[in-house]
Amino acid sequence: MKEIEEKAYAVPNMPGPGRPVLFNPAICNGCNRCVDICPMEVFIPNPEKGKPPIILYPEECWYGGCCVEECPRQGAITFNSPLMQRVRWKRKDTGEHFRT
Repeated sequence: MKEIEEKAYAVPNMPGPGRPVLFNPAICNGCNRCVDICPMEVFIPNPEKGKPPIILYPEECWYGGCCVEECPRQGAITFNSPLMQRVRWKRKDTGEHFRT
């Protein structure tokens, strides 16, 4: 009997101005731990071995950061807080502005 190969296609939602995480493809080895740990299933594994996961549903992210905490490679995935949730401060003595 001839085996039928079915392909599934996943098309990511159009990304908005904010992205929940940023991947560094030079460090990420595509282990997909972030895919497994994400409670909202924001990511899917990349079909290309060794590539960072695909952010399929960025607007579903709760910004908990468990994906960044679970990553075994320091700097492979960086948490990207929404602009309105970032901390901002100013040094009184120099007047410098900072934002995380």
